[in-house]
Amino acid sequence: MTSMSRARVARRIAAGAAYGGGGVGLVGAAAVGLVVAEMQLAKRHVGNGQSPRPPSADGLYGRGYGAPGEPALRLTMLGDSTAAGQGVHRAGQTPGSLLAAGLAAVAERPVELRNVALTGARSDDLERQVGLALDDPGRVPDVCVIMIGANDVTHRVPPTRSVRYLAAAVRRLRTAGAEVVVGTCPDLGTIEPVQQPLRWLARRTSRQLAAAQTIGAVEQGGRTVSLGDLLGPEFEANPRELFGPDNYHPSVEGYATAAMAVLPTVCAALGLWPEEERPDASRREGFLPVARAAAEAAAEGGTEVAAAMPTGPRGPWALLKRRRRRRVTEPEAGPAPAEAPH
Repeated sequence: MTSMSRARVARRIAAGAAYGGGGVGLVGAAAVGLVVAEMQLAKRHVGNGQSPRPPSADGLYGRGYGAPGEPALRLTMLGDSTAAGQGVHRAGQTPGSLLAAGLAAVAERPVELRNVALTGARSDDLERQVGLALDDPGRVPDVCVIMIGANDVTHRVPPTRSVRYLAAAVRRLRTAGAEVVVGTCPDLGTIEPVQQPLRWLARRTSRQLAAAQTIGAVEQGGRTVSLGDLLGPEFEANPRELFGPDNYHPSVEGYATAAMAVLPTVCAALGLWPEEERPDASRREGFLPVARAAAEAAAEGGTEVAAAMPTGPRGPWALLKRRRRRRVTEPEAGPAPAEAPH
């Protein structure tokens, strides 16, 4: 499928999310049913859902940074098992912990992490999670990171419905004053027990949803980072290194790879990343119609898409960026307990 074709499909899904309607894009319902059946078999094969609960990483990071009395930045994680850190054993190995520690180092300020993600969650759970994230009007997060989508695919949730819930969550968080970064649907074609040709179908379905998620999130004022293609080739080349013990969730190194891709966008959303916001032609960055940018990002992991210009004849425009990543490592010490709200 060409980039233009992918863009048209993504735009149709996003339009259906905004104006009502269903459908599954170019991948028919029967094909999606086969993908779902194979994914469910894969999940049973690897024991998904039987792993221990993700370790809690909530707390204060970078306590030594900042001037006395300077308030901590507030980072909230929302989404599914990927956002929660399912499959690792230490709090410092979760993506939330890695992002909080990395953000504290870049900002040179303490960062208070709160994770409301739920293992097994689908996009319709975001309404509840956003309610938790905004439960204290006096402590609205500075930035929220949402990782969602895989369970929507495996549970046959129409992509229009998935995008509708995601867009509503982004809109609600942005209205409250939080910056929002969405890690779009991962590439489910990399799950080892899923065989061809269903791997190809799973990949295609995942990328369609990821592109549509980008349109829905960016049009509501969020930014997105593609995780699918970023992790896909690395999972295929190093499955024992990047998959966790269940061969379904990322390993410690896999979560670090994802966090390394998301951290620059989190920092940029807060005005902290040292790179220019202008596009760098040498890295194939530029201004594109949002649907075209979404399609290109879905095919290349680590690519950021953010709103850029008002709507024109070809619809809203976006800035596609390929930011230089910064290595993130597990904090040497665990998070300090978060201080009680004042």
